[in-house]
Amino acid sequence: MAYPGSSVYQNYTDHELFDLLQSGDEVAYSIIYNRYIFTLLNHAYNKTRNREEARDIVQEVFTRLWAMRQQIRITTNLAGFLYTSVHHITLDQFAHSKVKDKYFTSILSFAAEAHEATDHRTRENQLAVIIEKEIAGLPNKMREIFELSRKHHLSHKEIADRLNLAEQTVSKQVSNALKILRIKLGIIAYLYFIICHK
Repeated sequence: MAYPGSSVYQNYTDHELFDLLQSGDEVAYSIIYNRYIFTLLNHAYNKTRNREEARDIVQEVFTRLWAMRQQIRITTNLAGFLYTSVHHITLDQFAHSKVKDKYFTSILSFAAEAHEATDHRTRENQLAVIIEKEIAGLPNKMREIFELSRKHHLSHKEIADRLNLAEQTVSKQVSNALKILRIKLGIIAYLYFIICHK
């Protein structure tokens, strides 16, 4: 995105751009983004060997850079900070991917059953509605397979037999559904945090 006068910023050092970023300067953020996006994508891809995961990781780096700009303290340089951020987020995703899947599944189960009347009942109901909406937004075949797996507790083989599909196809569809929902609900959770803490 081009901003009026942004050409002047091209000559600024990373240190100068970061100082401007911390004051909320969107032009400085845009210049930093354009300056490092491709090298960070390449760096993330070399670690994950997956272009989609690399894009998600780098997007998370820049999202955190903007959201936490006033709290960030850079002890080396901006490039080093960004590369280190890619490294940490990549490790975090690898280390917690299975835990996240289990946690996400438990949320789905809780949302489906939601029977306890607590002080947080309203928020829980809202979360359940959001989850159901995102599930409903999945492609038809993917949604059908996902619901048979998560709501009706059928095995992948049972689903494959029922729908006349290869078991590998069922596994891939369930995996893709979890990935899509995790990304979408991650964004929602992030916005919820911002709203509640602004």
